[in-house]
Formats: sequence, structure tokens, C-alpha cells
Amino acid sequence: QVQLVESGGGLVQAGGSLRLSCAASGRTVRSYVMGWFRQAPGKEREFVAAISGSGSITYYGDSVKGRFTISRDDAKNTVYLQMNSLKSEDTDVYYCAATLSIYNSWYDHNEYAYWGQGTQVTVSS
Repeated sequence: QVQLVESGGGLVQAGGSLRLSCAASGRTVRSYVMGWFRQAPGKEREFVAAISGSGSITYYGDSVKGRFTISRDDAKNTVYLQMNSLKSEDTDVYYCAATLSIYNSWYDHNEYAYWGQGTQVTVSS
């Protein structure tokens, strides 16, 4: 069983930056695909970014491409999401997710078996 805990959320002005962290426990996530999703109340969970177990492959949602960067530090069993040039529309609860294998689509939240509790990111304009 994998437990995920996000941190680093908060309030930031538009144009600013935040770095989210996702600390895993229970087992090493060295070979796991790790992802970030976000969700606003009443909306679908939206794919943000994902990284392969080796760290060599990354995917980004169209709305964050070029502004956000996902990375992993397997020695710390932690995944990061560096968010730059933040916009008011980036305001959401951000969730970390993990899975051992992707069967169909990296962008589909149903592919991910483990989830954190979420961290709020609020961008003021």
C-alpha cells in the first residue's frame, strides 16, 4: 500500500511560482508512474502532469505545458511539481497520484491506484 501526502500549496499572486511536493510512504515508488491532477468543486478531475518510473518520460496537460515541471527524487521517495507563471485559472486543489502501470492513458485519473488528500493552490489576480 502506498500513502501519498502533498504539501506546498498556498496563496500566490498571478505570475508567481509555487513548488508542490508529494511524499510517498509505505513502499518505494521508484518504479511507479507518478502524476498530478487538479480539481475544482463540481468539476472533473483534470490531468496536470505525469512522470514515468525512470523519470525519462513526462507528460503535461495543454493548459500547463511550458509553465509547470514535474520531477522526482527517488532517494527521497518524493515527486515535485514546479509551477511557474501562475494564472488565476490554476486555482484548484492539486492531487498527487501513483500507479504501477498505465494500461491505456496517462491522462486518465482512473489509471491511478493511489491518491493523496490534496493541497489547495489559490492564485490571486
